[in-house]
Amino acid sequence: MLLKSLKKKKEKHTWRDNKMSLIVEGSVKIEGTISDGDVNRKMEVFYNPIMDSNRNISILLLNCVANKKMRVADILAGSGIRSLRFLKELKKGKIEEVCVNDLKPNFENTFLDNLRLNKLSDKMVKIFNQDATIFLFNSQGFDYIEVDPFGSPNPFLSAAIAKISREGILAITATDTAALTGTYPRVTQRKYWAKSMRNYLMHEIGLRILIRKVQLQGVQFDKALVPILSYHKEHYFRIYFKCIKGKEKCDQLLREHQYFLFCNKCLNFKTSCFNESKCACGAEFEYAGPLWIGKLFNAKLIAKMAKENKFIEEQKFLDILKEESTRDLVGFYDLHVLAKKFKQDPQKKEVLANLGAVSTHFSPTGFKTEKEIKEIVSMLSKKKE
Repeated sequence: MLLKSLKKKKEKHTWRDNKMSLIVEGSVKIEGTISDGDVNRKMEVFYNPIMDSNRNISILLLNCVANKKMRVADILAGSGIRSLRFLKELKKGKIEEVCVNDLKPNFENTFLDNLRLNKLSDKMVKIFNQDATIFLFNSQGFDYIEVDPFGSPNPFLSAAIAKISREGILAITATDTAALTGTYPRVTQRKYWAKSMRNYLMHEIGLRILIRKVQLQGVQFDKALVPILSYHKEHYFRIYFKCIKGKEKCDQLLREHQYFLFCNKCLNFKTSCFNESKCACGAEFEYAGPLWIGKLFNAKLIAKMAKENKFIEEQKFLDILKEESTRDLVGFYDLHVLAKKFKQDPQKKEVLANLGAVSTHFSPTGFKTEKEIKEIVSMLSKKKE
C-alpha cells in the first residue's frame, strides 16, 4: 500500500516567521525555524520543505539496494531530518552507524532534542559540529555519504570521494542549476570544466556535465563513480554514484567522456570524441561538453524502486524514470520544439509508440528514441495526414 502524505503538501508545514515550530515529514517530526521567505543559511535550524522528495527517494533507494550495515555520513545535515528519517524508515539491518554533521552553533543539542522528540535511540548515532571537509578527512570512511549543499557540491567532492568505501554510494545534490544550464557559460567552464548549452536540452546536458566533473575527482583516487540514479527535478540535480575501485574501470569510464553535438538548423544531435563537425544538413554543429555519455540509471534498481515505492507523491515521477531507463540514451527530442521548427501542429504523446520512443523526465513533451531526426519528422508528418 502506498503511504499517503499526512497532509497535503501546501498544508504540510505551518509557517511562522522567525519562530520555532513543529515540522512533520514522513514518519518524523522536528522543531525548526520557520520562515515566510526563502530558506536560507541564517535560519537557526535549516529545513527545506521543497527537498522532501529528494529525501523520500534517498530512503527508497537505500531500501532497494543490497548494501547492509552501512556507515552513513550526513555531512551537511541542516535540520538533521534526513538522518532522523534514515533511522526511522530504513529497513532493519541497513544501518550500523549514522554520523550527523553540521557547523551551525548548538547543532548537537538541537539534534539530540529531535531524537528524543521522535523517541529514537542515540546508540547508532554520532553527532559532529565541524566543517564538512574537516569532518570527512578526520573520519575512517563511510558506505554512504550524503552531500546536499547550498549551490555547488564542488567544495566537498575531494573529501567525500576520498572517504567513500568500495561499493559505497555517494549521493550528490547541486542547486546551482544556472551554472550548469547555460545561463552563465563562464561559470560552467570555471566550475565544471565544460561548455554548457542553452536550449531545450539544457537540463540533461547540465546533469551529464556534473556527472563528469564528479567522476574526474574520483579517478584521482582510482575510484570509478558509476551513476545508478541521476535526475533533474524542480531546482536541483541529483546523482547517486556507486563506487567501484580499479584502474581499468576508471579508464573505461573516461572513454565515456565525450562531446554532445547539436544542429540548430534541423535539430539533429549526436555524441563525438571531437567538438567540431558538420551535420548532414550542411550546418555546423554546436557543441556542449565534455560530458558523460554513459547511462544515467541502473534499470533494474529503478524498476525495483517503482515497484516497492511507498511514497504516493513520488510514484508518477518514478514511473517516468522506469520508462526512461529502458531507452537510456544521450539526448532527447521534444514534440513542441519539433512542431515549432517544422511548422506543424504539436502532436500528442500517443504518437511515441510509433516512434519506438519513451517519455523522459527532462520534459513533459520530450521523448527518447534511437530513430534519426529525418525519420521522426517524416513519421510525425504522416501521422498528421
